[in-house]
Amino acid sequence: MRKNIIKEKSFDFAVSVVNEMRIIIKNEKEFILTKQLIRSATSIGANIEEAGQAESKKDFIHKISIANKEAVESAYWIKLMIATDYLDANKGADLHSKCEELIRLASSILRTAKGINSKTLVQEDIVEYLC
Repeated sequence: MRKNIIKEKSFDFAVSVVNEMRIIIKNEKEFILTKQLIRSATSIGANIEEAGQAESKKDFIHKISIANKEAVESAYWIKLMIATDYLDANKGADLHSKCEELIRLASSILRTAKGINSKTLVQEDIVEYLC
């Protein structure tokens, strides 16, 4: 079985965000921004997982689109947390880089999936797009 890069990277990103936010919550007692980032960062992988079980091409595209939007939102929260000194610039840059990679991957999958003319996605196609 092939490795599923976007699933692995989205899960790893979510774990990294949760771990970093746990430290900020403990040390800085900051709950609003950390909650927003955790929510959007964990939603990326959840929607990628759901896309893997899509019932149709339209459903697949919708789930990947949501994952992409959540990645864009996560990038915003990371930049805001760096700018407000809640997130260390080095750790923030690492998270932002991982997030940008997820945006590129999801965008690429979307372009590919939307480029399919009248073909109906079947489970094998979904696995191919997610790898």
